[in-house]
Amino acid sequence: MFPKIVVGYIPTPEGVAALDAAISLARSERSHLTVVNTGRDGNYADQSFATAEDIDTIDLQLAGADIPHEVRQPTSGRTAAEEILGTATETGADLIVIGLRRRSPVGKLVTGSTAQ
Repeated sequence: MFPKIVVGYIPTPEGVAALDAAISLARSERSHLTVVNTGRDGNYADQSFATAEDIDTIDLQLAGADIPHEVRQPTSGRTAAEEILGTATETGADLIVIGLRRRSPVGKLVTGSTAQ
């Protein structure tokens, strides 16, 4: 049903929840999983950019679960949304998984939302 899945990951509770959901789905569907992590506009110093230890942990978790996977950390300067969508297009993904935190309608209007 979903042979190829892309998940947007950042080191936050929402990012971990998205990754966990994608791993669960990839395991049950026997899917290839591509994890995309990038800082704001590709900035590797941004707090959204996972550490090497985080990436190694994700890689080991996926390998241990026997899930075919790839982990990407692009620094091209594109937004997270552009990187995730670009990766989905490039890999021919059937599903994109992202984590969201609750925000008020006014908060979305004022600050915007990558998911939207």
